[in-house]
Amino acid sequence: MTERALRLGTRRSKLAMAQSGHVAEAVRQLTGRPVELVEITTYGDTSREHLAQIGGTGVFVTALRDALLAGEVDFAVHSLKDLPTAQPDDLVVAAIPRREDPRDVLVARDGLRFAELPAGSRVGTGSPRRMAQLNAYARAHGMEIECVAIRGNVDTRIGYVRNGELDAVVLAAAGLNRIGRGEEATDFLSVDTVLPAPGQGALAVECTAADAGLAAVLAELDDPYTRAAVTAERSLLAALEAGCSAPVGALADLQADGQVVHEMRLRGVVGTTDGSTLVQLSTTGPVPTSHGDAVALGRELASEMLAKGAAGLMGERAL
Repeated sequence: MTERALRLGTRRSKLAMAQSGHVAEAVRQLTGRPVELVEITTYGDTSREHLAQIGGTGVFVTALRDALLAGEVDFAVHSLKDLPTAQPDDLVVAAIPRREDPRDVLVARDGLRFAELPAGSRVGTGSPRRMAQLNAYARAHGMEIECVAIRGNVDTRIGYVRNGELDAVVLAAAGLNRIGRGEEATDFLSVDTVLPAPGQGALAVECTAADAGLAAVLAELDDPYTRAAVTAERSLLAALEAGCSAPVGALADLQADGQVVHEMRLRGVVGTTDGSTLVQLSTTGPVPTSHGDAVALGRELASEMLAKGAAGLMGERAL
C-alpha cells in the first residue's frame, strides 16, 4: 500500500507556487512519498490595501498556519521575511533551506542601472525600507528620484515599467530568480546601497510541533549557515520592535578565508522613508553555533542602533 501524499500548504501566487514546488520536489526525494500542493488564499493576497495598513507582518502567513493547525495540510512553505518574529509554541520551523540571493534588484526601462536614472525618474516599490535607502542614496549622490508606492505580483510590478507608468521598480532578486525571470533585472543593488529585508531570499518550512516525525524529515533540508544568519537578522528586527512595515534592513553574511568560515558580520539599517535620516551600523563576531548566540548577535546590534537614535525614527515615543 502506498503512503498517502503529504499535503504542502502554499499561497497561490506564481512565486509562492514556484518556491513550494522546489521544496515539494526536495521532500519527495527525501521521503519517497508523493507531495501535493494545497493552494490557500491569504488575506494579504486578496486585500488591495497597502501592507502597512492591513497589519504588515503576518498577513500572508495566518491562513497557512490556520490550515496547519486544523490538519488540512501537513506542512507549509513561507517566504521567511513574511513571518512574524514571534514563533507560536504549537508550530515549528523545521527547515530553513539554503538562501537564494538576498539582494534587491532594479528592473528599469531601457536597461538602465540605478545610477543612470535621469532626474525625476519614478521608481516603484511597496517597501518603506527600500524607499528610505533609495532616497538616502539619491540625496547623497545628487540624484533626483521619486519613490512611488505600488503593490501587486511580479508581473504587475514589471508591467508598470513596460507600459511606461514608471521608470523602474525594485524587487527581490530571489523572487525573480525563482520564477525564472532573473535576466530581466537591469541592475543588482549592492547591499552597501540597499540592505535587504531581514530574512530576504530565505524560505521557512513549517509544520506542527506535535508532528515530530515529519519535523525530523524536513530538518534534512535545513542549512545551518542560512539559519544562523536569518536568526540574527530577525532578532535585530524583533529587538527594534518593528513589524515589516517599518523601514528596517538587515543582512548577516559569512566572512571566510578561502574555504574556512570564521566570522559573521551583521549589518542593520533603519531610517525615515524620505531618506533624510538613516542609522546604519554593523557588528562582526564568531559564527553563531547556537540559536541563542545568533539571537544575541542581533540584540546586541539593535541596542547599539537604538542608542544611536533608531527608536525616534520608527515613530516610537521616547519613554
